[in-house]
Amino acid sequence: MHFRRDFRLRFGRFGLVLILVLQLVGSSVAFADVHLANVFADRMVLQRELPVPVWGTAEPGASVLVAFDGQSHTTIVDEQGRWRVTLAAMSASASPRELVVQSEGDRVVRKNVLVGEVWLAAGQSNMAYTAGAMASRLAEGQDLVSAADFPVIRFCRINEPDSPLPLDDLPTVARWDVCTPQSVLQHSAVAFVFARRLHQALQVPIGVIDCSWGGKPIEPFIPVEAFVGHPTLVELAARAKAGDIEGIQAMPGGTYVRNSSWLAGTIYNGRIAPLVPYAIRGAIWYQGESNSGRGEDPRDYEHKMRALVEGWRRVWERDRLPVYFVQLPQWSSYAWTYLREEQRRAQSLPHTGMVVTIDLDNGNDIHPPNKIDVGERLARWPLANEYGRAIEASGPMFREAKIHEATVTVSFEYAGSGLMVGRVAGVQSIQPSHDDRLNGFELIGREGRWQAANARIEGDTVVVSSPDVAQPIAVRYACHPEAKAGEPWNLYSRKGLSASPFCSDWKLMPYDAGKNPMPAK
Repeated sequence: MHFRRDFRLRFGRFGLVLILVLQLVGSSVAFADVHLANVFADRMVLQRELPVPVWGTAEPGASVLVAFDGQSHTTIVDEQGRWRVTLAAMSASASPRELVVQSEGDRVVRKNVLVGEVWLAAGQSNMAYTAGAMASRLAEGQDLVSAADFPVIRFCRINEPDSPLPLDDLPTVARWDVCTPQSVLQHSAVAFVFARRLHQALQVPIGVIDCSWGGKPIEPFIPVEAFVGHPTLVELAARAKAGDIEGIQAMPGGTYVRNSSWLAGTIYNGRIAPLVPYAIRGAIWYQGESNSGRGEDPRDYEHKMRALVEGWRRVWERDRLPVYFVQLPQWSSYAWTYLREEQRRAQSLPHTGMVVTIDLDNGNDIHPPNKIDVGERLARWPLANEYGRAIEASGPMFREAKIHEATVTVSFEYAGSGLMVGRVAGVQSIQPSHDDRLNGFELIGREGRWQAANARIEGDTVVVSSPDVAQPIAVRYACHPEAKAGEPWNLYSRKGLSASPFCSDWKLMPYDAGKNPMPAK
């Protein structure tokens, strides 16, 4: 239990000293000058077509004026030294403007400010994976980076440490980078491809605020107040508060906690809370590996995703805030099969959507370099849902299975363009297969053994049968950590979007924790 003592010392003594310092400073000079929240910086993008909060601190009782793009708003600083105004919704503009904040003779100016679409990017190392890393390993990635001269695409990287309590502000002024072939090298490859596609489709400025952190589970990105509504969530929050990492490691739905940055709410507190309520259109999420690694129990991830989405919606006061996320690809890990199913179920939340990546060749690499297909597929969701483009947002998603004697007929959501047997011909290239055989379908009968099955496309359904299963009771597709060699999972929509793994009766696939044991200590 050394971690519990270290955790309390780290946050206990430091927190007490910090509070005393802030109290002393606050009584003298903390609010002597007007201060604009540090997420507001030169080269930033403000959200179009939504009210835009602008906030900061100053001397209590002082008058603060905020001016931007012909708007002027005045407010009085409250007793805690905080102020906030809201700019009226604006149209997109690529013309650089100045945001001016003034109070009692003090003046703060932020230059080269654009108005467009702003998205939050979060997750672990595959979201943090840089465009530079992609370019060094993927020829198509190098081509994209070399042509990444987009003056109206801006990136803001948040790198703050975790915190035991939500921070009111970032410790220093954020840095917003203009997208160039040089600057993009240090930013998220997925976020770059996503932003590039949105900009090309919408022809407006795009801003991405990236708060990803490699090697971290979902729990620390969730506001502590959102750990409600399910026993696993409640227990995780209670054990995190107590610093009980052994308890978290042992519980169903637990993770192999290494330090405080794995605990409920701590990354949210340090990296996301200081951004709220900066106006954003929505969020993209790419995570799951650290909730299904060795000894980590993927069960109840669906409820953690709900807490993440609802928690962010609550703090931003946007009950329809869109959140789009990436399903785990193939990987030689038992638990990944179950985590992918939990992710699929999380789509039941309104205004969410999932990107399927099981078909992309990752070479058994947990950090596959092809982030182009991932970012392009992510962009389809907002283009279809938020921006009204007539495109297919998703590949086929399981709807239902109808059993008739020895056959099972499977129908799908997102199959309007039709189904096909496909093959990966390259980056962003899914072609109809010359072999009409569908791989990855299995049936189970009352004898309780899954058997490989024959599957054929009939219209917008797949008909499945097996000579070894006379009376099937369920069907599944791609329900293994990875496909067999030479038998890629190959069900697609006619638009070249991969079908998600599914099982028509998940009770027939119980999770066995013994197959994913905790690492030896």
